[in-house]
Amino acid sequence: MDAFYLPLGEGRYTPTKATESPWDGEAQHGGPPSALLAHLAAEAAGGQQTARVSVDFYGAIPRRELTVEVSPVRPGRRIDLTEAVMTVDGRTVAVARVWSLAPGPTPPVVTPEVAPPPVPEEGSQVLPQLGDWGYGQALDWRYTAGSAHETGAADVWTRVRVPLVEGVELTGTDRVLIAADAANGISAELPIDSWLSIPPGVTAHLTREAQGEWVHLSCRTRIGDNGLGLCTGVLSDRRGVLGEVSQPLLVRAR
Repeated sequence: MDAFYLPLGEGRYTPTKATESPWDGEAQHGGPPSALLAHLAAEAAGGQQTARVSVDFYGAIPRRELTVEVSPVRPGRRIDLTEAVMTVDGRTVAVARVWSLAPGPTPPVVTPEVAPPPVPEEGSQVLPQLGDWGYGQALDWRYTAGSAHETGAADVWTRVRVPLVEGVELTGTDRVLIAADAANGISAELPIDSWLSIPPGVTAHLTREAQGEWVHLSCRTRIGDNGLGLCTGVLSDRRGVLGEVSQPLLVRAR
């Protein structure tokens, strides 16, 4: 696994084993496609800070050659909205809308930074009951609360092991978004071998670029009596909180 994606030119990419979903070896986990769409949208926005990424999944994303088309929706020097559309075999499989904001002078009131617990020396395999799968192996997982072997809320440090795109240096936002879509699996309230928690999308709000290799997710899932759920998570680096992630969930027995 040299990278999550191999560039083919003209907006085309080949997803590698690193994108492999735990549920279907021929499909991609939602994290890498979300990060790729946001990365390409951010390039088009011209260096502003990615502030909100909202990705809609149109179903399982095949692990086959894909194309991404990026287009401006609301261009601007201080506030920019860009859309990135991913297609496979001519069919739309995911769409991201990215708000980018221009950083400015320091305001008179700044929220203090509160750092998460230190990164543990030893890691764990995420969702070990599902065996070895590409995305799970492409990240380093270090739990600071909860466990990879139990259901319920969990906090975990993540470190991406490979580039998002071969030959392209990872950005802090790449690292956050590759990991963020794992929030619902990390904090599942029901056994994943007998219950489905399907997120039709993921939304992340970010106040700044992540610094360093490590990104911390503090994740919680709430389930209602109508078979719907909501996963939320706080995103941090070693310095402190930098954003939040949320995912609506369809909860059903397998």
